[in-house]
Amino acid sequence: MIDVIWLLLFCCGVVTAMLTGHMDRLSGAIIGGAETGVELSIGLISVIAFWLGMMNIAEKAGMVQWIAQKLKPIGKFLYPSVPEDHPAMGAILLNMSANLLGVGNAATPLGLKAMSELQKLNKDRDTASDAMCTLLAVNTASITLLPTTVIAIRMQFGSKDPTAIVGTTIVATAIGTLAAILLDRLFRRLSRRRRSH
Repeated sequence: MIDVIWLLLFCCGVVTAMLTGHMDRLSGAIIGGAETGVELSIGLISVIAFWLGMMNIAEKAGMVQWIAQKLKPIGKFLYPSVPEDHPAMGAILLNMSANLLGVGNAATPLGLKAMSELQKLNKDRDTASDAMCTLLAVNTASITLLPTTVIAIRMQFGSKDPTAIVGTTIVATAIGTLAAILLDRLFRRLSRRRRSH
């Protein structure tokens, strides 16, 4: 669906440029955007490699596992249907830890592993379980303590203080996560009420 939306936006832009006589501006914007994208990507390689290396060191030093251990009570609260010793809970906690550290690249495979393990616990294979919906909501909103990718982009574009967004990122992601949890619980209750009637 998103590819259709992007195609429509692109076509609207081309038609508008043709009707207003600004095809030269459109061509310049397309080429300029492509150049900026390539420059940004190449420039981010070193910064992302550095942060991924740091997070790899943190993981090997046991920091991710330590955070996962500290998150166990939150995991029990958010996923009451998942047994504490099940591999799904381990993957969920590691996913939450990676997201906290701002390592989305490491969090994604852990999230997929958690979803796969939750499917094994799912009684109705054709419908997402409550735990699966909660994982999707929490993983998408996820509190981030260190937004490494955004810091890297700010460094690439010459920000004087690339880490200035850390505080606001923590607040914004905390609010987003709280909203995701509250809405998850609300929709879960509404769904149960509808099923009982």
